[in-house]
Amino acid sequence: MANLKNSVAKNIKTKVAGQTQDDVVYCHIFDAILEQRLPPATKLNEEALAEIFGVSRTIIRRALLRLSMEQVVSIRPNRGAMVSAPTKEEAKQIIKAREVMELAITELAVEHATPAKIEECRRLVEKENQAFDNDDYGKGLRLSGEFHIKLAEMANNAPLLAFQRSLVSQTSLLIAQYETGNHSNCSLDEHSNLLDAIESGDSDQAIALMQEHIDHIRSKLNLDSNAASNDLHVVFSDLLNNR
Repeated sequence: MANLKNSVAKNIKTKVAGQTQDDVVYCHIFDAILEQRLPPATKLNEEALAEIFGVSRTIIRRALLRLSMEQVVSIRPNRGAMVSAPTKEEAKQIIKAREVMELAITELAVEHATPAKIEECRRLVEKENQAFDNDDYGKGLRLSGEFHIKLAEMANNAPLLAFQRSLVSQTSLLIAQYETGNHSNCSLDEHSNLLDAIESGDSDQAIALMQEHIDHIRSKLNLDSNAASNDLHVVFSDLLNNR
């Protein structure tokens, strides 16, 4: 929670014109999840968040409810809110949903791409490259997610954009839980090559590149073998089963 507090050191009133306090709180927490500063299963205490952001608990509650609707925060009766921690089976379903969504978005992005939108995405890729070059993995991951959200905007389909925001943030949770090996960015050339295909109007190539990209993300996640758990019931399941 300390990391989140540092990220909102500036007054919460400093916000984009038209944004409500709910929006600002939502955006800060959403970005913290994308950057993995709030890892899966982190408890989101309303009182602490209200103090951090300098707002009422009612506003915090509304922001958390919005995040729960995007399935990146879990709200449980009498237990409060926490950052979601998908199971391996849920993770597989999320990746499959992301695959279906990304392929549809890519096809529509080719159809609706404009030079201005392409250039905006290229600037994001440059910032992403710089973040990874500076070993700022969290920022790089967030920018990578923003790239995919921008593609959804380019697709010019509001429902797909809403679903994409949720899936991008859920994927960040999966990476935090299940990524194997050292943090490495596989998307630098992949994002640039994808933009090249979209800009050229080559739908088949763009879709093929997106499929490779999703396959690459999937391959980095340990969703098949057994992994360590912080759930005491899982750790000592052999004792419980022998009672």
